[in-house]
Amino acid sequence: MENKTARFTVLIDPAKKKAFEDLCAAQDLTPSQVVRQLIRDYLSKHGVSYTPSKKPTSNPKVK
Repeated sequence: MENKTARFTVLIDPAKKKAFEDLCAAQDLTPSQVVRQLIRDYLSKHGVSYTPSKKPTSNPKVK
């Protein structure tokens, strides 16, 4: 699972956005969850591999 995030802005027709959000809600999913799955599926379909980003580990202060 990805830990770091980046913003991805998409312009979409308001009626289509509402229909998408309503469908996501009916399936108990957030729009972000669905879009992330669509992107993973699209990359996989086209044979594109990637390594998910990880949160940087914090370095404890050494005294």
